[in-house]
Amino acid sequence: MYLRRKVYDKLLAWKAESNLTLEITGARQVGKTYIISKFARENFAHTIYINMLEDSGEEFLKCLRAAKEWKPGQERPDQPLHKAFSLFAQDFVDTESTVVIIDEIQESEEVYNLVREFTRKFACRFIITGSYLGRILNRDFKMSAGDLTSLRIETLDFEEFVDAFGKKDIYERLQLYDVGTEEEFEEISKLFRLYMQIGGYPAVVTEYMATSSADKCREKLEDIIHLFCAESLRYFDDILDAAVYDNIFCSVARILYREKKGLDADNFSESLQKLVIHEYDSNIGKAVCNRAVMWLQSAGILDFAGKVSECKIMEFKGRCRCFFTDVGLTYYFLRKIGADLAGIQGMLHENFVFLELRRRVERLKEIALETPAFATYKNGEIDFYVKSLKGNEKVYAVEVKSGKQGAQTGRLALEDGKVDYLLLLKGDTKGGITEKIYTVPLFLFSKFKFDL
Repeated sequence: MYLRRKVYDKLLAWKAESNLTLEITGARQVGKTYIISKFARENFAHTIYINMLEDSGEEFLKCLRAAKEWKPGQERPDQPLHKAFSLFAQDFVDTESTVVIIDEIQESEEVYNLVREFTRKFACRFIITGSYLGRILNRDFKMSAGDLTSLRIETLDFEEFVDAFGKKDIYERLQLYDVGTEEEFEEISKLFRLYMQIGGYPAVVTEYMATSSADKCREKLEDIIHLFCAESLRYFDDILDAAVYDNIFCSVARILYREKKGLDADNFSESLQKLVIHEYDSNIGKAVCNRAVMWLQSAGILDFAGKVSECKIMEFKGRCRCFFTDVGLTYYFLRKIGADLAGIQGMLHENFVFLELRRRVERLKEIALETPAFATYKNGEIDFYVKSLKGNEKVYAVEVKSGKQGAQTGRLALEDGKVDYLLLLKGDTKGGITEKIYTVPLFLFSKFKFDL
């Protein structure tokens, strides 16, 4: 079952506009290999696929070493890398109609360190994928700045999720402040509630489309989690078994749920270590927890929001609150630790907004700061603090609320001139504008542009 993905258009743009090697990043099971393979089939005459974790990787290394073989006094081999690809695939042609895909490249520093040659010495195009942490833990990997561009593939966002269920036309008709008919509003709201529960991993979404079973989706998500835990053990000799890593996931969920006032950068790993040691009989220390958190982030499972103190943008501190990178993961682990449903809903909605803001932070696309950030002001907290890079570069207090919650801190910051606008994101609203306060249905947040 094919799920249409927005990233496909970005792949087309790369092919048309850049000759750099393309590095694809993203968590396990987000559909990286599938979408890359589809893109290659539909846009290139020839595709060479190498997986450094499989036999094809070993075979290519043999070809590479054979092509480079040289003894003193002999004539140096001409274009040995081109010869290696010709040995590996007899139909290899170095033209713009050929794409070479190298999967799991973190398994070979020898191949990764060829990126500069891929970009500079070939007419064909190269796409690589692999674990970032797998490289930085190995000092033999060299940076390839200037020869590499990157593209992150994530789980399905809500617009892609709606499209998968054949409701894209309804979603596109809905406007921020004139939502549409009651039937259309309820239809998209129902899908949003489902998305909050099962998330956007492609395998989970297709499972629901096939079975309509939330239990089957949970099992599919557990399979993804177990796969990730098993892979993690390859990088950490001092983590005893997969159960410990699963406990780290749960501990992250407890911190996410408990620490509503945010965390100092140094305290996150300390809090995690205390929880892990308390809830699992082990000798895991802070250093291991630090590396585990680093792995969670670099592997695309966890990410962080920063904090802006007293609505002063220069008083920014990173890594002060953690979020999962898929709302299905958030729901799963919050349920697993026994969080109450009302609290889960609030955290899911904040997580959803965080992920949307994270997309807009990338490459100075729309908003400032290194990561999305919450803000403190006069002993209160604003869910997210946003400075636009569009229009007049206004500042927004973004409050994610349900029911009649009043967003008092955001309103106070607006009254005091600390922000220019207040954006209220709610699940039960049809939207509206009152002076500098904008109210938008939560599930339509991606349509809101910070360019007022």
